[in-house]
Amino acid sequence: MSMDVTIYHNPDCGTSRNTLAMIRNAGIEPTIIEYLKTPPLRDHLVAMIADAGLTVRQAIREKGTPYAELGLDNPSLTDDQLLDAMLKDPILINRPFVVTPLGTRLARPSEVVLDILPETHRGAFAKEDGQQVLDAQGKRLV
Repeated sequence: MSMDVTIYHNPDCGTSRNTLAMIRNAGIEPTIIEYLKTPPLRDHLVAMIADAGLTVRQAIREKGTPYAELGLDNPSLTDDQLLDAMLKDPILINRPFVVTPLGTRLARPSEVVLDILPETHRGAFAKEDGQQVLDAQGKRLV
């Protein structure tokens, strides 16, 4: 199937790798943007967060980032201040964001991506940890 899909990917992240594999299992080769090397422009990041139905704070990654050291847990920080930090240090952008014509999602857990993919899966799919996500007919299990 031909569908314009973009994943903001970190190849070192298991959730991101699982999400990419699920997109490919649907017969789609997405545009892969390694956002640590090529972060989205501010307007695009704002749009992805809004389209995914998240707040800016929900789109920040805390684990394995300078979140605490930068004091980003301060509730008085504005969305603009949080966005500034995310764009200055893209590791603070949670991942993976996936954009398709059917919607935008922060694919955490990775199977959330199935909400915005066509049902064109090629058989069974299991995540790296062995969790079965799709059965032999490509039907969603979780």
